Order: sequence, then C-alpha cells, then structure tokens
Amino acid sequence: QVQLVESGGGLVQPGGSLILSCASSVSIFSINAMGWFRQAPGKERESIATILGSGDRPYYVDSVKGRFTISVDNANNTVYLQMNSLKPEDTAVYYCARQIRRFAAWSDWGQGTQVTVSS
Repeated sequence: QVQLVESGGGLVQPGGSLILSCASSVSIFSINAMGWFRQAPGKERESIATILGSGDRPYYVDSVKGRFTISVDNANNTVYLQMNSLKPEDTAVYYCARQIRRFAAWSDWGQGTQVTVSS
C-alpha cells in the first residue's frame, strides 16, 4: 500500500512563507508525476503544481506562479512545495498525489495539511 504523508502546514501571516513536504513510501522517480493540490472551504479541490517523477517540467497554475516552487528529492522520495508571498486566499488544505502513468488519474492521496494565511 503506497502512502503519501504531507507535513509542514500551519498558520502564517500574509506575505510569509511555508515549505510543505510530501513523503512517499515508494520511489517517485519511477512514476510519471507528482502533484500538489488544495481545497479551500466551500470550493472544489484544484491542482496547483505538478512535476515529473524525474524532477523535470514543473507546472504551476496561474494563481501561484512566481510564488510557489515544486521540487523532488528522489534520494528521499519526497516532494516539496515552497510557498512564498502567501496570501489569505491561499488558505486551504493542501494534498499531494501520484500520477503513476501519463494520462492516468491522480491517486494515493495523502491526508492533507492545513495552511492558514491570516494576520
């Protein structure tokens, strides 16, 4: 059973930074991609950043582009999301997931980590 465990969430003031981690129980390099998603209260879950398992081709949704950075540490099977210049609208539960093959559904969702941006 594959496990993805997110950590690093918390309460931060607007303009602050956080680093989220997603630790995988299996190799990340051998799969197609990893992704970070978020779900704000009353809203649908949205994809915000993805990256190939090799660590190449990061992709960001426009709302986080230039502020968030996704990266992969294949030696430790961990995916990171560096979040800078946080805004109140970034408040959400953040999840990571795997895409085993190209065009496959995202799977093996973690339990999520809460990020709250508030003064």
